[in-house]
Amino acid sequence: MSIYKNLFKTTLIYGIATVVPRMIGFIMAPYHMKWLPTNAYADYTLIFSWLMFFNVVLSFGMETAFFRFYNKHKNKKEVINNTILFLMMICAVFIGLVYVFKNYIDAYFGIPPVIVDFLIWILVLDALVIIPFAILRAEQRPIKYSAIKIANVLINAGLTVVLLYLIPAYLQNHSESSLNRFFIPNFEVGYLFVANLVASLTTLLLLSKHYLRLKWSFNKKLLNEMLVYSFPVMIAGLAFVVNETFDKVLLDILLPEEYKKLGLASYGAIYKIGVFMVLFRMAYSLGIEPFFFSYAKNDDAPIKYAAVTKYFVIFGSLAMLVIVIFADLIKRFYIPEEEYWHAMEIVPYIILANLMLGIYTNLSVWYKLQDKTKIGAYISVFGAVLTLLLNYILIPKIGLIGSAIATLAVYVSMMLISYVLGQKSYPIPYDKKAISLYLGGSVLFSFVYFYNFRENYFIGTAFILIFVGLIYYNEKTFINRIIKSVVKR
Repeated sequence: MSIYKNLFKTTLIYGIATVVPRMIGFIMAPYHMKWLPTNAYADYTLIFSWLMFFNVVLSFGMETAFFRFYNKHKNKKEVINNTILFLMMICAVFIGLVYVFKNYIDAYFGIPPVIVDFLIWILVLDALVIIPFAILRAEQRPIKYSAIKIANVLINAGLTVVLLYLIPAYLQNHSESSLNRFFIPNFEVGYLFVANLVASLTTLLLLSKHYLRLKWSFNKKLLNEMLVYSFPVMIAGLAFVVNETFDKVLLDILLPEEYKKLGLASYGAIYKIGVFMVLFRMAYSLGIEPFFFSYAKNDDAPIKYAAVTKYFVIFGSLAMLVIVIFADLIKRFYIPEEEYWHAMEIVPYIILANLMLGIYTNLSVWYKLQDKTKIGAYISVFGAVLTLLLNYILIPKIGLIGSAIATLAVYVSMMLISYVLGQKSYPIPYDKKAISLYLGGSVLFSFVYFYNFRENYFIGTAFILIFVGLIYYNEKTFINRIIKSVVKR
C-alpha cells in the first residue's frame, strides 16, 4: 500500500505541475482565438506542430536514457554529466546547421525570418532544461519541479497578455506614445513566441546550477551505451510526433483550399478539449517513469506494474466519461468563437485516443527495462506510417473526423502490438477482465451519450454515477484501504 500511496502522492504533485500550466493555457486559449485572426491562429497551430518535431530531435531520447542509466550505473554524476554535455553538443550543431540553411528554411516554411530566430532559441533553451528537470524527478523533488514549471507558464501567459492586449489597448488611446517606436503592428504570432522565449530563458536560469557543476569530459564507454539506448527512443519520439501532430500538417495539405484555414483552426481548437485527458496522462507519466526503472529490481515488479496499469485504466476511463459528457459546457468557455464548433464531432475519438496512448505508455515498460528500445522504435514507426496512410485516405473522404479516427486507430494498434510482444518477452499479469470491463463501459457510455443524449446532463450524470458505482462495487476493498490510510494520517 505504501508504494501506491507514494506513487499517488508524487503523481498528484506532478499533476499540479501539469494541470496548473495547462489550465493557464486553457484559460489563455480563448483569448488567443480572440486576439489572433483565424489565419494567424491556424499558422500558430501549424508552427507548434513542427516545433514538437524538432523538440524530439534535440532531446535525442536522452531523458528516458537518463532514467535508465541513473538507476543502473553506479556513478550517477557521470550519467548527469554525459547527458547534459551531449545535449549541449546537439544544440550547438543544430544552431550551426539552421543558420547555414536559414534562407532555405525561411522560404520553405513561409515564416518571417525573425520568427525563425525565436523558434531556434526556444527549441535550444527547452532542450537544455530537459536533463535538469529529469534530475529533479529522479531525486524525487516534485515540488521544486512543479514550482519552476508553473513559473514558466505564468511568465509566458503574463507577457502574452501584455503584448497582445494591454499594449495594443494602451496605444489605441495614446497614439503619440513612445511605445509606438518599438511595438510592431500585425505581429501577433511573433509576440506569442517572444513571450515563450523569455519564459524559456528564465527556466534555464532557474536550473543553471546543474551547468555550473559540469565536468567538461565524457565517459565514452557510458556515452556509447546511452546512445545505443537513446537513439531508438528518439526514433520512437519522432514517430510519436507524426502520430500526434502530422494530422494537422496533412489537414493543411488535404483540406479544400477554401476551407483549409478554418478547418485547421477549428480542428486545433477543438482538439484541445482533450487537454484534460492529456493532463491526466502526462501527470501519470511524470510519476510513473522513474517508478518503473527504480522498482524493476524487485521480485514483485510485474505484479505491481499490472496493478498500477489497472488503476490507470480505472481513473482514465472515468476521466474520459466525465470529459465527453461535459465537453459542450467546456467549449462555451474554452472556445468562444462559434465558427470552430462544427469540429466538436472529433471530441470522443480524440479523448479515447489519448487514453489509449496512456495505456500504451504503461505497456511499453517491458522494452525499456530490457534495453530493447529498438522494438519501441519499430512500433512507433509502424504507427507513424499508419497515421500518414489513414489520414491520406480518410481526410479527403470525411474531413476532420477522418483525422480523429486515424489517431484513435493508430494508438489502439500500437497498444495491442506492444501488449502481444511484451507478454512474450516480459510477462506481466494484467487483469484483462477488469481492464476490459472499465474501458468498455466508459467507451459505451461516452459514445451513447455523445451521439444520442448530448447536452442532456441528467442522463449524463446518471451515466457517471452508474460507472462510479461499478468501480466501487468491484474495487471497494482497495478504495476502503486508501480511505482508511488517509483518515489515519
